[in-house]
Amino acid sequence: MQGKPVIPRGRALADVDDAIDYYRREADGATALTFVDALEKAFDHLSRHPATGSLRYAHELELPELRFWPLTRFPFLVFYLDRPDHVDVWRILHGERDIPSWLHEPMPPK
Repeated sequence: MQGKPVIPRGRALADVDDAIDYYRREADGATALTFVDALEKAFDHLSRHPATGSLRYAHELELPELRFWPLTRFPFLVFYLDRPDHVDVWRILHGERDIPSWLHEPMPPK
């Protein structure tokens, strides 16, 4: 089954970079690669089945279409919107964070 393109926003890409850096620093390169594999599997799932994510934070954030999908074997959640022609990935956050405040966090300056 052909799915929709999954398009991460800039902040989501920065979240991924931060997670990879963390796993390289605190674990090893193999763990960082396993994280990337889990993220790719999540993106593949969302591409084919975007309506399966949870709406748990949608009401609290006043974003009625906001969904999330958990990564396998890692405590990260992919936050996204199901658009007609793509999956719009907003953030990829650790599940133990204060999700509402992290979702509203601005991009850090480069």
